[in-house]
Amino acid sequence: MTTIIQYGAGNIFSVAQALKLIGEEAILADTPEQLETAERLILPGVGAFGAAMKSLRRAGLDEAIIKVVKKGTPLMGICLGYQLLFESSDESPGIQGLGLFKGCVRRFNAALRIPQLGWNHVRYRESSSLFTGIRQDSYFYFANSYYTAPTEDIGIGHTEYGRNFISAAQRGKLFGVQFHPEKSQGCGKQLLTNFIQLEEQ
Repeated sequence: MTTIIQYGAGNIFSVAQALKLIGEEAILADTPEQLETAERLILPGVGAFGAAMKSLRRAGLDEAIIKVVKKGTPLMGICLGYQLLFESSDESPGIQGLGLFKGCVRRFNAALRIPQLGWNHVRYRESSSLFTGIRQDSYFYFANSYYTAPTEDIGIGHTEYGRNFISAAQRGKLFGVQFHPEKSQGCGKQLLTNFIQLEEQ
């Protein structure tokens, strides 16, 4: 069973529907107690970094997320949910992120069309179990104006949009993807399946 963190800034129903299509039961959680007993977690997100962090803190979910990740519960952040795993963002100066990944979130060059909206390639690290069964350089669906700039070696997927940026990250059982697997058709379904089967690998 996969728990989706509900905090008012996530595309939770499309994620839940995508999980249902691959035969996975999903529950929505909005309290720290629900997170503490979860088998695995997905942190979705659309909107602004600062507002999302305020929502998490207001519900006490920020500390709960940090706690469950530290004890080894698998978690995957999606889009803004991935960015929230970092220490800070150019989008919301002065707002502290979850700090589970070291580094910050940067805005794309203003000369680009922002947001990046649509399909783009992901070149992944061959050793990554998150991309098992997915062809190299496959397309995934993106909707982002910001990219992550880690200061540690966590990149398992890279994408080109004006620059090369890390579109998928992992440290242990903590994952983050900048794209939307729930909108990425067959490749997205396979990636979600891989995340769910993490304990079996």
